[in-house]
Amino acid sequence: MQADVRQVAEGIHLVHGSNTNWVILTEGDEMTLVDTGYLGDREQLLASLAAVGGAPEAVAAVLITHAHNDHLGSAEYLRCTYGTPVYLHEAEVPHARREFLQQVTMGQVVKNSWRPGVLPWSVHALRSGGTAHVPVADPEPFPAAGALDLPGRPVPVHTPGHTDGHAAFHLPQAGVLISGDALASGHPTSRIQGPQLLPDMFHHERARAVASLDVLAALEGELLLPGHGPLYRGPVREAALQAKERAL
Repeated sequence: MQADVRQVAEGIHLVHGSNTNWVILTEGDEMTLVDTGYLGDREQLLASLAAVGGAPEAVAAVLITHAHNDHLGSAEYLRCTYGTPVYLHEAEVPHARREFLQQVTMGQVVKNSWRPGVLPWSVHALRSGGTAHVPVADPEPFPAAGALDLPGRPVPVHTPGHTDGHAAFHLPQAGVLISGDALASGHPTSRIQGPQLLPDMFHHERARAVASLDVLAALEGELLLPGHGPLYRGPVREAALQAKERAL
């Protein structure tokens, strides 16, 4: 299965993997990679780097929105093979090391298996490495506050709830928000399309996830690149508020 690589703005590419999105930011010969998909998405991940004219050794850093397996899958591979630093919010660093795991459990999946889409999604997740052990041996907290000195100049925005250290990435000059799982536009287990929170079983603390939508609503932008679902064109504020209204 080929990854769907789309240039959505100058130097910004949204990639739809098997069930999770990642983003490639390019600047000259360097790239910033935001999330890495499942472990089973590695071939697609490497192909997506080539599709934008790059290679793994050109990735200046991997930024992880949160340390769930469908976003963290190849982070350690890139770090170990190419020496690529892996950055997360400081609260998410021990999660990436797998000192603990804030991820939907098999028991929760079984309890929700009657819901439309859950069984097909769970089969795909298992086949793609959803329960694999994929710790990052030496993850690092973001090296500075504000815009990072990396291609795209992404600004981390702490948006806890999905996990304690979840972070979105704002590209204010481009008017783009990379929202990770703090704000989605679709999911195989969701019956609705458009801006939304993921179903409840995926959130470590749902109330904090809802509150983080207000943080995203305060950001300027006209293009939303979510961790799940298609890109959303329109004011980020409206997308966040629509998701909040649906969640309440």
